[in-house]
Amino acid sequence: MTLEILTSDALSPLRHGFFTRRGGASSGIFAGLNCGHGSSDQKEIVSINRARVAGALDVAPEKLTGVHQIHSADAVVVEAPLQESVRADAIVTRVPGLAISVLTADCQPVLFADEKAGVVAAAHAGWRGTLDGVLEATIDAMISVGARREDITAVIGPSISQAAYEVGPEFFDAFMVEDESFARFFAGGKDDRMHFDLPAFGLHRLRAAGIGSAEWTRHCTYTDSDRFYSYRRATHSKEADYGRLIAAIRL
Repeated sequence: MTLEILTSDALSPLRHGFFTRRGGASSGIFAGLNCGHGSSDQKEIVSINRARVAGALDVAPEKLTGVHQIHSADAVVVEAPLQESVRADAIVTRVPGLAISVLTADCQPVLFADEKAGVVAAAHAGWRGTLDGVLEATIDAMISVGARREDITAVIGPSISQAAYEVGPEFFDAFMVEDESFARFFAGGKDDRMHFDLPAFGLHRLRAAGIGSAEWTRHCTYTDSDRFYSYRRATHSKEADYGRLIAAIRL
C-alpha cells in the first residue's frame, strides 16, 4: 500500500505532509506507518517507516528530525538534525533540506510556514501544551529567526475531535483558572462529563496570536481507525500500546 499524505494548499508549495497510518511496514496493533521509536514496535520497522516518510519529502532519512516530546510549551530552533533526547514540543528551522517533524496520536500536529522569510516549524500541541502556550512559543521562535507574524500560516492536522474527547471536571477547572471564557470550548456530556474541542481551542490560540492564517484539516484521529492512530481509542480498546502518526515540513 502506498503512503497516504494529507496536505494543505495553505502550505503549498512547500513540501509537507500529515501522514496517515497507511503505507507502512508495521504489523499487529501498529499496523501501518508507525513512526514512533517511543512505542514498543520493532525499532527496525519504525526506521523503515521513517525512511519512507523521508523519501516522500525528498530528503535522506537522517535529514528527518524531531524532538523528545514532553507536553511542554518549549520550542527549539535547529540548524541540523537533532538527537531525539532534546526535550521540547516544537521545532523551527530555516535550513533548506531539513525536514522537521512531530509525532501525535490524538494531540494536534501543527505545521507552520513563512514562505517569504524561509522559516518553517512543527509543533505537538496537546491540551496541556496548547493551554501553556506552545503555539505562541513556536510563533515567537519563528519570528526570532526572521519570520513576520502576519506572513505565518499554520495548519492543524488530524486530531481528536470534540465528539470523541470526553473529559472530567478537573480538566475543565484547569481551563477556568486560566480564563473563564474558555468555557465555550466545552460541551455538556453525561453526568459530570464534558466534551472538549481541542482543534477549536488550537485555532483560537493561533488566531489570537495574530498570524496570517490558521486552519484545521478536519480529520478526527479517534473515529477513523483505518487511517489514524489514537491513544484514546487504544486505551478504550485495552490495547497494550499504540502507533504514532508523523507530520513534517521542509524548505
